[in-house]
Amino acid sequence: MLRNEFLSRSLMVLCFSTAILFLAIEWQSLTFKSASKVTSPVVVKPVATKPVSQLTNSSPTQLVVKLSDHQVYVYRNNQIVANYPLAVGKKGWETPTGTWKVVEMQPHPIWRHPITGAIFNAGPKNPLGERWIGFWSDGNNQIGFHGTEDTDLLGTAVSHGCLRMRNSDIKAMYDQVSLGTPVIVQQ
Repeated sequence: MLRNEFLSRSLMVLCFSTAILFLAIEWQSLTFKSASKVTSPVVVKPVATKPVSQLTNSSPTQLVVKLSDHQVYVYRNNQIVANYPLAVGKKGWETPTGTWKVVEMQPHPIWRHPITGAIFNAGPKNPLGERWIGFWSDGNNQIGFHGTEDTDLLGTAVSHGCLRMRNSDIKAMYDQVSLGTPVIVQQ
């Protein structure tokens, strides 16, 4: 059992490291393209260059995730204004608890498969759905909210740490937050 767990975790580290490398290459490529005024949907790319503590948020909005309820609650002025069902991290890939801030937001993200390198453009076959709201990174891996077409999995623990939402819900939440919005993840 320990050997299988070690192999699984080793494969996970390899996969995430490869994904970050591909994302860094794509980010660099897109940065060069944007300097040439060529626009394109962005791959989930490295987080903001400022430390999270320096990001500001002018709105009184915050997101509170209750993992045990599989829900995210949108608070504005200390009042719940919306809540949405989630799929959360599975055993061994638990969504980290704590307090963070939104550090990245991408509409119609492009995703590169960390093992095969296959690129999933924006659209129904993209595992990130229609929006990405990133709030956590250990410098190699990223976790955030994203859409999914697999809505039958909402309310379960199936992800690799990310918080999956209906595409309609992530789009609605995306419009309510900004960089620096607090994200509180509770058990």
